[in-house]
Amino acid sequence: MIIATGTSARTVSAMAEHLMIKLRASGEKPKSEGEKYGDWVVIDAGDIIVHLFRAEVRTFYNIERIWAAPVATVEKAPPKTVRSARTTKKALKKAPARKPARRA
Repeated sequence: MIIATGTSARTVSAMAEHLMIKLRASGEKPKSEGEKYGDWVVIDAGDIIVHLFRAEVRTFYNIERIWAAPVATVEKAPPKTVRSARTTKKALKKAPARKPARRA
């Protein structure tokens, strides 16, 4: 996945058009959406997906947050610290009590 930003709708549309020409010249059969408006253009070139945004639109949709989320992996967990029951009880006594939430 490629994410890029253009400075204006015209720039985004021009970037998309140029990229479509290059992809076709390389033998790909890309599909695109959004070229007419130039706010957000998506180009599907098979294994590669390209998102071209105007800066404000990219900030608004913030699609990076989808890919920035931690992914669960299977790894060896770090060793846990061993605590005695006495230490745990002391920590619980020192912790401030939580007040129940107010209901309207």
